[in-house]
Amino acid sequence: MRIAIFTNNYLPNPFGVSTSIEAFRTDFEKLGHSVYVFAPQMAGYADQNPNVFRYPSFDFKYKISFPLAIPFSRKIDKILDKLEIDIIHSQHPNLLGDAAKKWAKKKNVPLVFTWHTLYDQYTHFASPFIPRKLAAWWTIGNAVSYANRSDFVVTPTSSVEKIIRGWGVNNGNISSIPTGVDTEKFDKADKDIVRKKYGIADDKTVLTIVSRFTEEKNIKFLFEAVSSVLRKRKDVVFLAKGNGNLLSEMGAYVSNEGLGGKVVFASEDDRKEDVFAAGDIFVYASKSETQGMVISEALYTGLPIVAVSATGVSDQVMDGASGFLVSENQEEFSKALEKLIDDKDLRAKFSENAKKIARENYTSSICAERMLKVYENLISRKK
Repeated sequence: MRIAIFTNNYLPNPFGVSTSIEAFRTDFEKLGHSVYVFAPQMAGYADQNPNVFRYPSFDFKYKISFPLAIPFSRKIDKILDKLEIDIIHSQHPNLLGDAAKKWAKKKNVPLVFTWHTLYDQYTHFASPFIPRKLAAWWTIGNAVSYANRSDFVVTPTSSVEKIIRGWGVNNGNISSIPTGVDTEKFDKADKDIVRKKYGIADDKTVLTIVSRFTEEKNIKFLFEAVSSVLRKRKDVVFLAKGNGNLLSEMGAYVSNEGLGGKVVFASEDDRKEDVFAAGDIFVYASKSETQGMVISEALYTGLPIVAVSATGVSDQVMDGASGFLVSENQEEFSKALEKLIDDKDLRAKFSENAKKIARENYTSSICAERMLKVYENLISRKK
């Protein structure tokens, strides 16, 4: 198959959509398929992959730096005119999503749309310019219209399908396909690299978070809940890796609380798989996930999870089997954490369950095969 992917978010950005595209692209190509990626230009970044084509963009800087694609390019139009494509997969309902829809119609090929985002949780990025309620109304309405005009809609988890059905998606062709873990990378993870680098003793229990440090990730709540445990326990360290506009604020919070020696901020250079491997328990408080790829990666690593029960996360974590799902309550979160810290046998049991769940459901090869079946069925119908 010849697969074209259109995305507003791609390398070198480390966000979930970029990671998802790369996971699927890599496995599609391993299986002999051709994948062409159409994405916004990133200043100063040169693609090593000759099948990546960049639309012009301008850099939007508010809370995070993000390129906004300009979905018009004569150069790209000429490339697409000549390119033979069997299916187009759009990752967004606007900007390059519009270009994907146009070219699917022009090429007379199926259009697949992945609904990656709970858009109402991200309106704070527009709030200085547009009221949040108005931004949510327009963004959700636009995405619903796009989904209903697509040949197939993919959601990362089944709970997201229920939400978007409630928002008005009536497309009869919809299925949940998560993004899988890059097993080659995670099988090479080394727990000692990060622990040795930051002087974390072997007898310490390490709580780990890998996340974007922004409002929609509920990062302030997480730090406050974890800090209440750190104040009481000398045997616990908090290892945090991420970037975003709240990173410096969380650093200041840790310093003001006198927890500088108990919280380690991993650097951008530290491989995330090594950060996962260095941990004993994964902690998460985001309520904005459609899947939460870091949850899949934590499960694959064998980390028991303590997380706020929310869309996406609750599809992946089996409460009482691979972790604890709790309400957004600091005391409840802290108690669940302490239970796992104190009970090593329970941690070991949750760890084995987590690995089993991830290997049966969340490897990149399993997820890629499921997506390819969707493509094959759509292409055969179109003929």
